[in-house]
Amino acid sequence: MDTTVTRWDRRTTIAVLAPPILIGLVGLTHPAHLTQDASARWRDLHIVLLPLFPLLAVGPWLVARSIEPVYGRITLVLGYVFACFYSALDILAGIAAGALKYDRQGGLGTVFGYASDLGQIGSIAFIGATAAAAGCLLRVAGPWVLPGAAVALLGAYGFMENHVYPPWGVLSMLAIAVGWAWMLRASGRVPGARAPSRS
Repeated sequence: MDTTVTRWDRRTTIAVLAPPILIGLVGLTHPAHLTQDASARWRDLHIVLLPLFPLLAVGPWLVARSIEPVYGRITLVLGYVFACFYSALDILAGIAAGALKYDRQGGLGTVFGYASDLGQIGSIAFIGATAAAAGCLLRVAGPWVLPGAAVALLGAYGFMENHVYPPWGVLSMLAIAVGWAWMLRASGRVPGARAPSRS
């Protein structure tokens, strides 16, 4: 067995599955509403999430580039757009809004408005990156990846609609992880997995 390939496959699997799982776990503690009492936790939670959200884009890029360089570049660009614009949502609606509320300052409506618009751009890019990478896997593994692709895309859409608020945002992260696990397993890219026959 080629241990170099096995290690790479494990790293890819971790890169694809760890971010949504970690974000979902952090999301379990997300306050339902930004109140004065919850403001410090709201702010601090988004500081923790700030370096985690961009990692969601790494998995689709790694998968797509290993199959088709053109789609690898497409998912890289979409992942970059996601990382930039979704980070803006996290900074504005998470960190800044929490800090404003904690300090009893106004301006929350303005901050949330900009954050929502910028986050929407990032979320659409993430859905696109997920679809492009899933399309690459579909090309190499056939219809075996379709259930996983559907679950991952449903999770990406749920993330756009629900952020990481429990329960739906957390379930969206779980759906992303489960969908990718299915797709990686079906395509034979997880160590020990075999790609289905395309006869």
